[in-house]
Amino acid sequence: MAERLLMIDDDAPLTRMVGEYLGTRGLAVTPAHSIAEGERLLRSEAFEALILDAMLPDGDGFELCRRLREHSALPIIMLTARGEEVDRIVGLELGADDYLPKPFSPRELLARLHALLRRAHNQVQRTPSPALLRFGRLELDKGALEARLDGRLCELTAHQFALLWALATHAGRVLSREALLELARGDALEAFDRSIDVHISRIRAAIEDDPKEPRRIVTVRGAGYVFAQRQDESA
Repeated sequence: MAERLLMIDDDAPLTRMVGEYLGTRGLAVTPAHSIAEGERLLRSEAFEALILDAMLPDGDGFELCRRLREHSALPIIMLTARGEEVDRIVGLELGADDYLPKPFSPRELLARLHALLRRAHNQVQRTPSPALLRFGRLELDKGALEARLDGRLCELTAHQFALLWALATHAGRVLSREALLELARGDALEAFDRSIDVHISRIRAAIEDDPKEPRRIVTVRGAGYVFAQRQDESA
């Protein structure tokens, strides 16, 4: 499956050219021509990286980058028609992962994207996790393989706890079923099978206030699952 990218840029011919070029290299580009359109897509779909123009008709790409960094680790490459050093510094200080001045070579953009995606993938696999996590009323104890909601023990198998732990330690990041299996396999004490959806359903029954309307483990259609609650939220 092609990795999905979002490109927010009001230059329609440019987004079309980039989309066609990257599409032949295994990357699927969804274009957005305004901040409003881009934010709507970010809320409703899952992407592996964002290509973001600094100047857009309805706002400032730098400001959007800053807002995204408050809750998301999505890799971001900033584009700008200006090449001043101050623009590069501002973009990077606000949380952009890379910076590319216009006009740019599609081959250079591809190389930078490959480097970003490779780093992001390695970070997901190697990020060390603490032994105890708290998300408001939900507490996860890796050492005891226990989850507690409002202090009450949730009934989970070791397999299910490993899946929950993998999601929680990457909160805010969409994980495919394959990534979940890879991340959770090392923490499970029982053999893994591929019935991820069944186990997610049982985890939801244990930790969600309303499993039919989950707020902690959210399905992202066509992409996987995301642990949507942050550690500073009280729900």
